Amino acid sequence: MTQDSSGPHVGAGDIIAGLGRLGITPGSRLIIHSSLRSFGHVDGGAQTVIDALKEMVKDEGTLLMPSFNHGAAFGKKEDGHYDPGTTPTTNGAIADLFWRQPDTYRSLNPTHAFAAWGKHARRYTDNHHRTLTMGPESPLGLLQADGGSCLLLGVGYRANTFHHAVEMTMQVPCLGQRTESYPVIAADGRTVQARTWSWRDSGCPFTDGNRYGERMETGGLQRETEIGSCRVLTFRLEDCFEVVAQMLRDGSDEFPPCSGCSIRPRVAEETVPTDWDQLGNVLRPDSEAWDY
Repeated sequence: MTQDSSGPHVGAGDIIAGLGRLGITPGSRLIIHSSLRSFGHVDGGAQTVIDALKEMVKDEGTLLMPSFNHGAAFGKKEDGHYDPGTTPTTNGAIADLFWRQPDTYRSLNPTHAFAAWGKHARRYTDNHHRTLTMGPESPLGLLQADGGSCLLLGVGYRANTFHHAVEMTMQVPCLGQRTESYPVIAADGRTVQARTWSWRDSGCPFTDGNRYGERMETGGLQRETEIGSCRVLTFRLEDCFEVVAQMLRDGSDEFPPCSGCSIRPRVAEETVPTDWDQLGNVLRPDSEAWDY
């Protein structure tokens, strides 16, 4: 995403000051969703935003960003595989530059990889290909367990990927558990078949429909500031989990809870039988993912 040259000019100091107002400190662990354009014009562009984030959390903190291609890597005009060293993201300019930074690690989920930098980067990315895309042991699930927070830079709750971690942790019936398979370039250069979720065949009224953001705001569960023309929100993942989980369990706004919903995973050319032991909630011992 490009910048808005007609908007306010923002420098590194402005970003650092704004993050400080939100309570971002050394050691913070953050998942960040972002829009570069939302700031106005950032002197130095996406690199300035990334550098400011690193300056705030220091080496003892951890930054996590989505590094998704949403299946674009497998289109006819693309390479036909996901390569963590070359495949661009579809998450905007900041996220696409972030995974290319030194000492940044990127996971092997074929459609919804994450990139991480900082003290716990390897913990969040190393085993993503051996667990559920957004489950309890996924990068987001681990970040929640570690007391992490979300930072929304110029985007709203619709961009908050963490609500999918709530869904998969609660084992909603509309998301397939490792039921699509795509070619991925492994660390040793081999092309392997890696698993991801199957997306639902229609939208969720609670998460895709962004019906929980108002509860986060009215419940006093978010902090907010402005940096240039960018509205910035932050909140604890644990608080978000409780809000979203309640809606999924109980229903809301005349929509039924997950237990009464008819939405199911899509069936695509890439659909395969799961290699996930749902009873034990672990990867099956015969899964190909143990080999890379």
